[in-house]
Amino acid sequence: MPLPMGETAPKHHRSIDVLIVEDDEDSRDMLSELTALYGHRAIGAATAQAAIESAEQRLPNLAFIDIGLSDADGFEVARRLRAVPGGDRVRLVALTGYSDTASRARAESAGFDDFVVKPLMPEKLSELLSSFE
Repeated sequence: MPLPMGETAPKHHRSIDVLIVEDDEDSRDMLSELTALYGHRAIGAATAQAAIESAEQRLPNLAFIDIGLSDADGFEVARRLRAVPGGDRVRLVALTGYSDTASRARAESAGFDDFVVKPLMPEKLSELLSSFE
């Protein structure tokens, strides 16, 4: 997931809050670092409960949510985030290793706006972040 040798992440004009819900520490740290390189504030959460508590304190603009969390699935996290006051305005992105039609349909019904098969490539991350400009 690193940027190609010699390339730097373009800074976006408007800085946003990005919640990264991922129970794999290395993946969460890498996505947080890339998000910060693009000039945005990354908020990491290793569990569903931590993600909800974080969103209740400071609602993010964008949330990347791993579907396969250890304490709850990402579909439940999406439904709970949507229930937080203002949660209907958060752009939710499902992160998963599964690309089948059933998983995509389930993500859509849970309230996700986007569906990304891992690994999240820097180009796709930049595209999602730049949509807030």
